[in-house]
Amino acid sequence: MFARVSPYWLWLVLALPALTMISPFFADDTRALRGVLHGSGEFSARFTILSMMATPLMMLTKGSRFARWMRTNRRYFGVAAFAYAAVHVVAYVMNEASLDKILAEATQFDLATGWLAFVVFIPLAATSMDLMVRKLGTWWKPLQRWTYAAAILTLLHWASLHNWGGWVAPAVHFTPLALLSVYRVWWTYLRFRPQLA
Repeated sequence: MFARVSPYWLWLVLALPALTMISPFFADDTRALRGVLHGSGEFSARFTILSMMATPLMMLTKGSRFARWMRTNRRYFGVAAFAYAAVHVVAYVMNEASLDKILAEATQFDLATGWLAFVVFIPLAATSMDLMVRKLGTWWKPLQRWTYAAAILTLLHWASLHNWGGWVAPAVHFTPLALLSVYRVWWTYLRFRPQLA
């Protein structure tokens, strides 16, 4: 069933949350803009997590159809994560409405981690297309591994925004990925492999 889902339908589903985020950009409504700020950041984190869960799910489920579909489409989830991160940045800039304030806050841990995560996202998104995969050759995979850095920075950004008082939601979101990543490391490097005679 999953294999028959068109990428165009997937793009539509990934774009649906963004439809609720359009009007606040054109209305003088600070509260609504803050809603976009929070929502876009959370969806960026969710799609990052989904894109990174594909390979360990393949290992855990022995290549189930759903896991294969996830791995086939993980670049779509990654690009969607970047798109929502870009919306998040635009909403933040519009909400602050002051370059001096943005620069002054940029060195704070909670915001510095967010900016760094976005900077890491840029080359990952820019090299996600098939053309760049071919051009980069063996360099493509090492570059894409920076997704782990972006995910960790996103987790730290999200958890530290309210002086670490809002760590529950990011912990709930990132725990499945953390567990699957531990499983992947165990399966790849640590599991017992009987020696062949």
